[in-house]
Amino acid sequence: MRLTTHIIALLFVIGIGGRAVAQPLFKFGQETGDMAQSGPTEQFRWKGVEWYDVNTGADTWELRGETLVCKGEPIGVIRSKKQYENFILYVEWKHMEAGGNSGVFVWSDAVPGENRLPGGVEVQMLDLEWVELNERDGVRPPIAYVHGELFGVGGVNTVPDNPRGSRSKAVENRSKGKGEWNTYQVICVDGTIKLSVNGKFVNGISKSTQKKGYLCLESEGAEIHFKNLRIMELPPGVTTVDQTAKEVN
Repeated sequence: MRLTTHIIALLFVIGIGGRAVAQPLFKFGQETGDMAQSGPTEQFRWKGVEWYDVNTGADTWELRGETLVCKGEPIGVIRSKKQYENFILYVEWKHMEAGGNSGVFVWSDAVPGENRLPGGVEVQMLDLEWVELNERDGVRPPIAYVHGELFGVGGVNTVPDNPRGSRSKAVENRSKGKGEWNTYQVICVDGTIKLSVNGKFVNGISKSTQKKGYLCLESEGAEIHFKNLRIMELPPGVTTVDQTAKEVN
């Protein structure tokens, strides 16, 4: 009887039991024939992403033409169909509400924790007004918190380029406010990440203890729009993340 119980529990965890199965939602992202500057080869094609629901719901997400709208409720994520290791992610986003909160997880396990969000490295997407709306005892959080912070979550550890505790803050505020499009370019190579915000690299981490996993888009209480998302997988033999950043900057 005990063995049967354990088998049923295991089947549920891996997805046969029902809600643990990630449900396919849609394909979102650009397929292009453009090649990276680093070489004219099919290996450097930009590709779209097939997305699966983890713990939100089909009504949380809506495709409006080439724009993906996240309504923000419930809190949770969708994940890519496949896992990625070394890659470049390009995405544009804008918040529609003051103080809106969201983000992209890279190298994620896509397994929600007690707070419904998974492990991995989070690339923060906060509206600029978040700091004004989250004062505590008259103390306003630093603006560095909102514009592209990078940090490990769910037991993932990293070494920050620009430490704010265990997190890495951007060295320059380049984010635009609600209703305006922001552009992120995220280069991930061998445990190192470099983030470009609106055309300039301003943040990074290294020595991530998790170097492969799913992409996740986050629903966290506020409406956010995404567009022009695309990913370029980097083949074995790519040199360093710094050289890659120079080539695509």
